[in-house]
Amino acid sequence: MIPQSLRALLDETDGRRECEWADRRVWLAREAWGELAVCLQGAQVLHFLPASEATPAEGSLPYAPTPARAEGSLSTNAPDDARTDLPVSEAMRNAPDAARAPEAMGEEEEALVPGGWLWVTPTPQALPGAIRGGIPLCWPWFADERGADESPDRSGPMHGPARLAQWCLDAVDEHEGGVELHLSPTERLHSQLVPRAVIQANARRLHVELITEHVGETPVKLSGALHSYLAVADSFACRLTGLAGARYLDKLAGFAEREQQGELAVRSGLDRIYHSNAEVVLDDGSRRLRVARQGSDSAVVWHPAEAPPDDTSPAAARRFLCVESANTRLDPVWLVPGAQHLLGTTLSCEADS
Repeated sequence: MIPQSLRALLDETDGRRECEWADRRVWLAREAWGELAVCLQGAQVLHFLPASEATPAEGSLPYAPTPARAEGSLSTNAPDDARTDLPVSEAMRNAPDAARAPEAMGEEEEALVPGGWLWVTPTPQALPGAIRGGIPLCWPWFADERGADESPDRSGPMHGPARLAQWCLDAVDEHEGGVELHLSPTERLHSQLVPRAVIQANARRLHVELITEHVGETPVKLSGALHSYLAVADSFACRLTGLAGARYLDKLAGFAEREQQGELAVRSGLDRIYHSNAEVVLDDGSRRLRVARQGSDSAVVWHPAEAPPDDTSPAAARRFLCVESANTRLDPVWLVPGAQHLLGTTLSCEADS
C-alpha cells in the first residue's frame, strides 16, 4: 500500500530505472516476477509486489504500462480486486478511509493505493528526515539504545544514522528469477563498523540483509532492526502466530516483562520486544504473511494506535503493522575486530512457503 504518486511512477516503469520521488532518488523494477521500489536514502525498500498478486494478463507484466488515463478516472493498472471503472469521486467514496483522496478525507495527504506487502506513509517528511514505511534500516543502534553512538554526548538520531544517510547502488544482479541489489553508504557512518545491504526479490519472496563488518581495533556493542511496515487491511483486526510462550518487554508499561499467551490479537496500540527467533505469521484476514528472521533473537511488534507520529494520519496508520527483525537490549551484538554480523528478514506468503 503506497502513495498514489509512487504508484504512478511504477505504472510508467517498464523494466528497471532510477527516478525521483519525494525529493529522493528511488530505484524501480517492474518485471515479469513482480515489482520492487528502493529508496537510496537509507537503502530502504519501499514497495514489493510479487507477480502472483498482481493478476496480470497471461504473458504480460504486472501492472503493464498503459496509455495515460482519461481525466477523472482511476488507474486501470491496479490489481483486479482494486480495479474500478467508476469516476474518481464515486470510487473514492467506496474506498477504505486510508485509500481516499485528500478532499474525500478532509486531510491534506495523498491517496494510498492498495497492493503490495509493504506500507508507506502518504505524507513523507521532507529531507533530511526519513520516510516512514517500507523497511527502514535501524543501524548501528535500535531506538535510543545508543551502544554504538560515537557522538560526544550520545545524542545521535533515533534508530541511528543509516536510515538518514545516502546509499550507493553498487550492483544489480539476476537472482532466482528475480533481482539482487547490493548497496553501501556513500560516506563513513562509524569509525569501526561498515554496513552494507543486500536486497533479493522474486515472484515468491522478499529478503533483506543488513551486514555489519568490524574494521577497527576494539569490540563494539551494537543493536539494530529491519523496521518492516507490513501492509494490512486493518491493523486492529490482525493476528500474529508463532510467539506463544515467548517472554516480552512491554515498552508501553515501562518495559515490564510478560509472557505471550496464545496468538497475539491486535486490538490496540502495541510496542513489544519479544525474546524469540521463531517465524511469525501475520494474518490480516485477507493474507497470511510469513516473517522469518536471521541473526535475530528479538521480534519487535509495534503499532501506534490512535496516536500516530506527525507524518502519518490515524486513518493511514490503520493500514500497517510493524513486525521487525531486530537486535535489541535482549540480544545485543558484541562485534570483535575482523568479525561480521548479518541481520536478515524474509517475507513470503504462507501458501508459498
